[in-house]
Amino acid sequence: MTPLVAAAVLMAAVTHASWNAIAHGIRDQLLAFTLVGGGGALCGAALLPFTPLPAAEAWPYLLASAAVHVVYQLLLMRSFTLGDFGQMYPIARGSAPLAVTAFAALFAGEVPDGWQLAGVAVASAGLVGLALWGIRGSGTRPHWAAVGAALATGLAIAAYTVVDGLGVRASGTPLGYIAWLMLLEGLAIPARALAVRRGRLLAELRPHAARGLLGGLLSVAAYGLVLWAQTRAALAPIAALRESSIIVGAAIGAVVLKERFGTPRIAAAGLMLLGIGLMLHTG
Repeated sequence: MTPLVAAAVLMAAVTHASWNAIAHGIRDQLLAFTLVGGGGALCGAALLPFTPLPAAEAWPYLLASAAVHVVYQLLLMRSFTLGDFGQMYPIARGSAPLAVTAFAALFAGEVPDGWQLAGVAVASAGLVGLALWGIRGSGTRPHWAAVGAALATGLAIAAYTVVDGLGVRASGTPLGYIAWLMLLEGLAIPARALAVRRGRLLAELRPHAARGLLGGLLSVAAYGLVLWAQTRAALAPIAALRESSIIVGAAIGAVVLKERFGTPRIAAAGLMLLGIGLMLHTG
């Protein structure tokens, strides 16, 4: 992983945590993800005239990824509805890297070397530490349905990460791949909202439109950077490095949402940084 690829993934981590915080901040999660998905679909449609069509070999991956992304969005909506951002976001993101490592080894033939494997394990331990200390520090028993939804979200993240890693490499055009992916996946939640809310939808969307559409733009930027990085480095280290977004999410939770951070979370964040250092080791 070159410094340029690492910088792109870290930028993706910041933008990803930001759009998730925006979505969580809109109380009605169906409205939030309607705007994020709709904004992503608009961005995808705007990019289409300027990008080549992905190669035929990429389309099975594109269609599968769009379906998995819709499941991921539904699970994320559920976890955000049931739990706090500072708890659900780390669990969802922290459970993904080890699953990506296993999936990439099985389906992409990418067996990590010793340093990468150690880095993924240490970084994941730090991320799980953030999640567990968030539950412990809340002073209440964890909502197990929320935890289950967040863990299922992590598995969905791992699934689409590997599918898209293979698909974008076969596409011949990372920008074209992300444009079509955002268009295909972005229409599902708005269609559901239209069916459920009917004539009330536009009026309910209007107060949140600016924030939600900004979240959609950030989601496109975040995943576009990740897809580009996946054409230039192995999937597992990218997945783990991308989950540094949890540090950003924890900061947003502490500063913006006034959630407690504390020394244990700082220690867990340090463990995460150590894992990143191991992943980037080239010796």
